[in-house]
Amino acid sequence: MKKKTKIRWSASFRKAVLHGEYLVITTPIDYDEKKRSFDTTVIEFLMSKALEINPESKFVIKTTIPIGYIETLKEKFSNLNHIIFFSDFSRKESELYDNLYPTRLIIGDSTEDGKRIGEVYARNVWESDVEILYATETEAEAIKLFSNAYLSLRLAFFNELDTFATINELDCKKIIQGLSLDPRIGNHYNKPSFGFDGHFLPKDTKQLKANFWNVPERLISAIIESNKIRHDFVALNILQKTPKTIGVYRLGIEKERGNSYYCSVLEVIKRLKENGAKILIYEPRHIGPKFDGINVVHDLQEFKRQSEVILANRVDDDLFDVKDKVHTHDVFGLD
Repeated sequence: MKKKTKIRWSASFRKAVLHGEYLVITTPIDYDEKKRSFDTTVIEFLMSKALEINPESKFVIKTTIPIGYIETLKEKFSNLNHIIFFSDFSRKESELYDNLYPTRLIIGDSTEDGKRIGEVYARNVWESDVEILYATETEAEAIKLFSNAYLSLRLAFFNELDTFATINELDCKKIIQGLSLDPRIGNHYNKPSFGFDGHFLPKDTKQLKANFWNVPERLISAIIESNKIRHDFVALNILQKTPKTIGVYRLGIEKERGNSYYCSVLEVIKRLKENGAKILIYEPRHIGPKFDGINVVHDLQEFKRQSEVILANRVDDDLFDVKDKVHTHDVFGLD
């Protein structure tokens, strides 16, 4: 049975600060490639602004941050004792869905304040018997980044399996099905693609690598490098067909969450452009005749007619009539 939730909305930052006993900061955080770290300046800006309104403000940080960041915040805002990290495990659904149906609650504070936050969230989720784990803030930060790095690793593994199968002319689908029969491996997160992408996996893995600056490692760096190699392989595989026109079916860019979305299709397009390929894009969500200098066709049938090869990261029913044109590594999608 679904619970009733009491939610009030306000466009007034001041009103929200004065109303809330705890201020939950969920603003999206992007990865700064030049600084090789998350850009967390918006968190500090919001905290400073809130403290000007209410010096007694208490904060819950519920967004992706580097390992050790809460300790840094406590040093910067030394007059504050109430900064709690709450790991945010977003999936493919909306933020609201992820909050109402969490798979687990990881609270980076084992004091009474942390337990109170955990109990408040547990009372308001719609998922029954959700498990709560209390840890230190640094341990909770590590749980978040290592979780997404592991998922990146798993996807990279199956992508490399597909690369091996493609080069050796093996049935990738059957190999994956055989592996997945082992309950220790399982039948999940095992679908090859052009590379792991999304709002979180690539940037969280990069941030974790940055946090390893004083720790010996090879595996985390290899995950990132594997994704680059996969992009190179997919692009080369298409170019070897020497098509006159390469059609790209959907870009796979999501806009709902507000932060940047790392898209493997764009990485493949970049490599194709560098090799002088003629490219056409079908993306109904993009308004305008061009995307990054590439012509965009909004009529699907015209797109199919003009494309000699159709590049599709994921395949759906709209491409079944041109299956022979489709280049994909979605081995389960063309059934």
